[in-house]
Amino acid sequence: MSLATNAVDPESPVIVAIDGPAGAGKSTVGRAVAARLGLEYLDTGAMYRAVTFAALRRGLDPADDDDVAELSESVELSVGSGPDGTLVLVDGVDATIEIRGREVTSAVSAVAANSRVRAELVRRQRRWVADHHGGVVEGRDIGSVVFPDATLKLFVTASPRVRAERRVAEIGGSVDDVEASIVARDRKDVMRADSPLTETADAVVVDTSGMTVDEVVERILGLLPA
Repeated sequence: MSLATNAVDPESPVIVAIDGPAGAGKSTVGRAVAARLGLEYLDTGAMYRAVTFAALRRGLDPADDDDVAELSESVELSVGSGPDGTLVLVDGVDATIEIRGREVTSAVSAVAANSRVRAELVRRQRRWVADHHGGVVEGRDIGSVVFPDATLKLFVTASPRVRAERRVAEIGGSVDDVEASIVARDRKDVMRADSPLTETADAVVVDTSGMTVDEVVERILGLLPA
């Protein structure tokens, strides 16, 4: 599917929605595409991790729906671009490194499955795009829920094995163990009741398994209207 011949209102914000499973390269590709287009980039997964970090920091059980939902509605979150990627501040505290740690990683699925948390973060994501007059936004429900009328919808994926090998190259560990964890996370994301990970009918599927970042970026840019 190509949108290259579609007309786009120059006054309308350009929104590139990137969905896909964990470890498929969405963040790397999203930042590169944003840079090429001169747009801002938002990693919505970092927002869920930030709420998880805030809950753990306050001693809350991430599975306690009401307490975590109330926290998500009051916590001060800032997710933006830093010199080395996404910069995350939680109540003024730099949590950029901590949100990628094992403790947050093991608890974020419970927070992401919380309907009230999702509703609050979707509201914040839409406000972010309005404030920035568009952007490249990546997550797991961006094209299906957050921005169903996005300029371009992408579903970026890769095989679980490739994703595990990439993750191990970054943080170490066993490829087999990481692959099993990825498969389990995929199952949770697909099966959750609220805003499950899904490939919309109008999304362009990009399998990055055998592609370099530059190849993926060029393909995505070729799908956008001139």
